[in-house]
Amino acid sequence: MSMATEHKTAPATPPAKKGFSGLHVFGIVLLTIVATAGVGYWWLSHYVFPENFEPVTLNASEQDSLNNKLSSLGIDTQGGETGRPLQPVPYSEEGASREVRFSERELNGMLANNTDLAQRLAVDLSDDLLSALLLVPLEEDFPVLGGRTLRVNAGVELSFANGRPLVKLKGVSLMGVPIPNAWLGNLKNVDLVNEFGANPGFWQSFAAGVDYIQVEDGRLLVRLKE
Repeated sequence: MSMATEHKTAPATPPAKKGFSGLHVFGIVLLTIVATAGVGYWWLSHYVFPENFEPVTLNASEQDSLNNKLSSLGIDTQGGETGRPLQPVPYSEEGASREVRFSERELNGMLANNTDLAQRLAVDLSDDLLSALLLVPLEEDFPVLGGRTLRVNAGVELSFANGRPLVKLKGVSLMGVPIPNAWLGNLKNVDLVNEFGANPGFWQSFAAGVDYIQVEDGRLLVRLKE
């Protein structure tokens, strides 16, 4: 009987496990620290320590257009110094426009004339949405954030549907954090005219006096009823 030579195949060497080297781990930690610091700085600079807004300055043509609109509403744009005595005139609505049109720049330009709000309130107009950004300075003795400036954002949907104005609070955020609906009286996304307009008061009177309202990118139009 012949002896068969048994050839045993040597087991394959398992591949070496690849892992992060100490240098890789250090790099990841460093990037995480830098990213966290960057996000923290952005959050603090935008929401905890925001800078005042730069007031909108209208050019001569824009200012003339705004003055004409305000004058048509009976608002004195000359500070009461007309240079001539006020003359009584008979009241008449004949030929009077019932439309009020303002651009976003005009609204912010009017705010710029108010020394208290010029650098602390800004208005944004987009399709069916009016947004406001307000900076609120806190008193020195306010807990934790005393002496700092608080950043408040709010949005209100404004449109016209089914023959009446539609007004909805879209939300309010404080330092970039949305305030819970319960804290806002559960009024988020509630049609305020439909909810409160059935009873005598502001919303009923408001709806009864508005013939049309439209908010689009950079513009506001309100048409009043007779």
